[in-house]
Amino acid sequence: MAWAGADCTIHFPDLPVPEGDTIHKIAVYLDATLRDLQLQSVRLHPAFGPSRTVVGPVIRAWSEGKHLFVAFADGMQLRSHLGMYGSWHSYPQGARWRKPRRQASVIIAAGQREFVCFNAREVQWLCGRGFLRSDQEARLGADLIRDGLDTDDLLRRVGALASSQTLIADLLLDQRIAAGIGNVYKSELLFLEGVTPMTRLAALDDRVLVALYRRAADLLADNLGGGARTTRFDPDGRGRLWVYGRRDLPCLCCGAPVRRASLGVRPRSTYWCQICQH
Repeated sequence: MAWAGADCTIHFPDLPVPEGDTIHKIAVYLDATLRDLQLQSVRLHPAFGPSRTVVGPVIRAWSEGKHLFVAFADGMQLRSHLGMYGSWHSYPQGARWRKPRRQASVIIAAGQREFVCFNAREVQWLCGRGFLRSDQEARLGADLIRDGLDTDDLLRRVGALASSQTLIADLLLDQRIAAGIGNVYKSELLFLEGVTPMTRLAALDDRVLVALYRRAADLLADNLGGGARTTRFDPDGRGRLWVYGRRDLPCLCCGAPVRRASLGVRPRSTYWCQICQH
């Protein structure tokens, strides 16, 4: 997951689902690197809007949940969301890219490097004090990496934004409740807390909800270093994840086959153990 030295191609490996920890690490790198470089241009794929010649430096780069922001000296901000298939790379000027140019959503030319976002789900120019930026802030819950867990705010948002029939598999992915949890963490959190993904919100008490989000904040923080995403820290060589991607393989706790189904209002692959989670 680390970026290499300045004389070679740099990329974050393409992950099944870029989640809050991945975006945070990209933002930290871009924030540290772009502030030191002379900017030339920010080019967007035509589907996302106009390109711009940049005057002045990058002020900062940061993440809010799974959204990445880059702020420029003229007051404009660039927001990107990788979705399921996006990734950021960095190359020396003129180097061969690892992906086709037609897949480039954003190209930031700075110094002797190009910072390229491929296959983003969303890219958008925002005025730093404009309506769209304010609306974006209102639509996101607290960033579990940056802000930690505020249980009162969490429960208030759940009460205001979710119904009693909401599946817990949907709730955890709702970035309005808390930002940063993606599909991998969803399955892993539910396994670790022993909750079946088909559970309705009405069947969960506040204690269980808080425990799920507290575990999420802890795991996101634990994955801010290098290496592959890890939720299972036993050094036995049997894997870094408990259930995600383990369809029909034995559960690492009880040995029962791990189940997989597409669940939720927007169906997403969900993995669970029907013995350990009930």
